[in-house]
Amino acid sequence: MLLELNIENFIIIKKLNILLSKGFNVFTGETGAGKSIIIDAMNVVLGGRATKDYIKSGSEKSRIEALFQINDSAKIDDIFGQFGIEKEIDNTILITREIHITGKSVSRINGRTVTLSMLNKITNNLVDIHGQHEHQSLLNWENHVNYIDMLGGKRILELKDKNNYIYNKYMEQKKKLNRLSIDDMERERKIDLLKFQLNEIDSASLKIDEEENLMNEYRKLSNTQEILVKLSSINEKLDTDYQNQFSIIDQLSNISQSLQKIATYDTNLESYVVSINSVLYQLQDIEIDLKNYVDTIDYDKEKLQFIEDRIDLINKLERKYGSNIKTIVKYRNTIIKELELLTNNEKEIIELEKNIEKELRKLTEVSSLLTEERKKAGNMLRSKLINELKDMNLNDVRFNVKYDKLKVHTKNGQDKVEFLISTNPGEPLKSLSKVISGGEMSRIMLAFKNILANIDEIPCLIFDEIDTGISGRTAQLVAGKMVNISKTHQVLCITHLPQIASMASSHFLITKEIILKETLTKVKKLDFNERINELSRLLGGVNLTETTKKHAKEMLEMAKISIN
Repeated sequence: MLLELNIENFIIIKKLNILLSKGFNVFTGETGAGKSIIIDAMNVVLGGRATKDYIKSGSEKSRIEALFQINDSAKIDDIFGQFGIEKEIDNTILITREIHITGKSVSRINGRTVTLSMLNKITNNLVDIHGQHEHQSLLNWENHVNYIDMLGGKRILELKDKNNYIYNKYMEQKKKLNRLSIDDMERERKIDLLKFQLNEIDSASLKIDEEENLMNEYRKLSNTQEILVKLSSINEKLDTDYQNQFSIIDQLSNISQSLQKIATYDTNLESYVVSINSVLYQLQDIEIDLKNYVDTIDYDKEKLQFIEDRIDLINKLERKYGSNIKTIVKYRNTIIKELELLTNNEKEIIELEKNIEKELRKLTEVSSLLTEERKKAGNMLRSKLINELKDMNLNDVRFNVKYDKLKVHTKNGQDKVEFLISTNPGEPLKSLSKVISGGEMSRIMLAFKNILANIDEIPCLIFDEIDTGISGRTAQLVAGKMVNISKTHQVLCITHLPQIASMASSHFLITKEIILKETLTKVKKLDFNERINELSRLLGGVNLTETTKKHAKEMLEMAKISIN
């Protein structure tokens, strides 16, 4: 559930903190008070489009935070694991979205910076927002099969998984067959090219560590002159053979002799004599080793040319077949396998065709079973939906699920599913997208949500004025449906109807105030008496009479009884 929403410098909101509760949370307020701004902020923090136009005038950036508490977090844990996001011990998720005046936006989850695609993958499992003009998921027939599948439960899920597994095998073998089923001329050209590539790689006789060794040898040979000059200079400084009376070894030897002499006067100096002598012996060993090393250096122009040519050859192969010798060898192995397929493809093609036919039979069988189960779920949905809509004063509704068979198999089966509805007597069944009345569409969508409430894993539902077009008794019935959903989900609802507002477990009032010539949106959680005043306003407008207040109080008391 959504525990807390913090909004800073967003449109006309300077700073806002909303503490939410489980159950049914309702937001009311006068037109223009900023109810839609709250929804806009929610959309932004959940990964929606963010522009600098959202930033409050005079501010450098806007910041929105949403704190969630997740109880059953297995699915979220899996996504967190994929993205390397640390999970909090108390199962809270803090989502932050900042919009900067430059137009750049930054998203974070539990302090970790994430991309918008990562953010959306997580928030799609946290919140579902529904508005009067945001029923695209329900209006689009391509999503109707998902509603059926959700209602179908475990059996449909098992069949879908099985269908998907067979479909992947089927498509993999079809792709393999397509690669093999090329005409003879094309196959010969392909074979010639692959043989040329294989010969070019094999003739190079590449070794995995060769490139690094060659580069080391190349650096040594190409810098032989500098190495000799530097070593000669070093040996001259070390060695007395160069008639250098001030060589390092001679100087250390003199120091050692002087220390030995004065150590006879003070034994504390003996340790220094030992240390100096140790360094002296090491330097003498180094001097000998460096002389021997110089003797091993042999500048070989032909060898250098060979190494340069070899490095050029390797670079050429890397440009054509891989970024390094390891990937070239890997590509070589791929060539061998492909050549084997191409040169022995006739037998392979016959075998593949048999396997494809076998997988197609399996696929047809499973997709048929899937269709049967979907029809059972569709019948269940039809019955439940009609009852739900009758409960919301749509008494003459006819609803049906249309099944068409797709010409091709898909990983989701072979069904094209579409919901058809008629809301008035005498009217033919038609697509949901043809339903013109906003009030009807709101109730249909709410009926779906109520049916799927125990199946839908999204914990928080937001309804943005979906009650438009309804009133009176119908509004009371819609409110009851929302309360029912709030028993298993956290529900946030922006409404203008007192029938719905009276049923809330938490009621928030959104107001717009002018402070020091600055227009600001405020949100306040109402107590019982404040709710009476707000319901009175919803019932009777600006003038609050004793009659409307009495009516409002009765609504609240009756709502409390009906909820309990």
